[in-house]
Amino acid sequence: MVPLSTRMRPDSLEEFAGQKHFMYKGSLLYNSIKNKTFDSAIFFGPSGTGKTTLARIIAKEMNANFREINATTAGTKELKEIIESAGNAFFGLQNETTYVYVDEFHRWNKLQQDSLLKAIEEGVIRFIGSTTENPYFAVNNAIISRVRHIYEFKRLETDDIISILNSCLENREKGLGALKLEFEDDALRVLAEMSAGDARVALDTLGFIAENAGEGRKITTALIGEAMQRQTLFYDRSEDKYNLLSALQKSVRGSDPDAAVHYLARLIDGGADIQMIGRRLMVMASEDIGMAYPSAISIVTSCVQAALMTGYPEAQINLAHATVLLASCPKSNAANEALVSAMHDLKTRKTDDVPDHLKDSHYSGAAKRGHGIGYKYPHSYGGYVKQQYLPDDLYREGTNYYRPTENGSEAAFKKFLEGLKKMK
Repeated sequence: MVPLSTRMRPDSLEEFAGQKHFMYKGSLLYNSIKNKTFDSAIFFGPSGTGKTTLARIIAKEMNANFREINATTAGTKELKEIIESAGNAFFGLQNETTYVYVDEFHRWNKLQQDSLLKAIEEGVIRFIGSTTENPYFAVNNAIISRVRHIYEFKRLETDDIISILNSCLENREKGLGALKLEFEDDALRVLAEMSAGDARVALDTLGFIAENAGEGRKITTALIGEAMQRQTLFYDRSEDKYNLLSALQKSVRGSDPDAAVHYLARLIDGGADIQMIGRRLMVMASEDIGMAYPSAISIVTSCVQAALMTGYPEAQINLAHATVLLASCPKSNAANEALVSAMHDLKTRKTDDVPDHLKDSHYSGAAKRGHGIGYKYPHSYGGYVKQQYLPDDLYREGTNYYRPTENGSEAAFKKFLEGLKKMK
């Protein structure tokens, strides 16, 4: 049987859900598709966020040939055959454009990726590559320079997934509308939240439940937890998640590792996913520990990445490592407070321009404008030389945003900065 997520793929831009940061009526991408001026692009982001769906919609809207391959199963031979066929269509009497969509594009090596270059340059194909990896690291620079348009797909918002699920439940042809399923209050919201921004997971879980729940059975949050093989306590009452995350952060901030681990355990036991916990831990590393122990962000990020790679149940060990470390570190929010103060000035007052001696001087005519003149290169003076960096008005006022504490490593940075101020 065809999976529900495949059956429910939208067929038009109007049905496409999510990615509102670049896909909305009137956006440049939307208009380029409607105006049939869309060229080539790379889509990157997590699974189940609409990359393949949007590629297929684009090909349909452009009235073009569409060839789809997956880099995990197809190689250079298949690609050459597609390019040859596209060339015949492009240069022949039909004068037709072919869109070539390569899923998991980062799986190809450099030579395989480079085999696309000539076809893209000559316009024989329009290329759409999708990847879960950052293309600036996983895709050859030669491809990136020719494609130019790179769109980052983000995990879908809970409301977007709820909307997709409701559409599925109303659709009698492709969806589950004919079954007239009954749901417990908040059951769909729980399913949407547990899907962690992945529409494919949400739809296929709903399909699994619909096929196996039994006729007339009301779909509850407990049934959703059974289908997902996860606890639903964390999602049953929406305020609980925020209370537990808040308690975790405040316990860390208060240097109480016992309380911090307690709330971490409650989060894990309740079904909180690794990403949700990990995001909060990484925020704490900068917001609450900061310069008192600068290495905290690197260690915590490594722990979170290890947890994501490992998965539950072993991932809880990595999360515990990060939590205990943060709770046991010296604390400082001075770096965050410095930024808050600087942002406040930007919003509440007019500040002077960048001083001329700090402006970019690496272009013809910069000297005539006075840019870069008088700048002292610190390394030529042993690593430090006194000169003005703040805009004129802030410099005259002696503005001071960063106020280091005496906590942990920050005490050494404070001593260093104070020493510089005493130098002539």
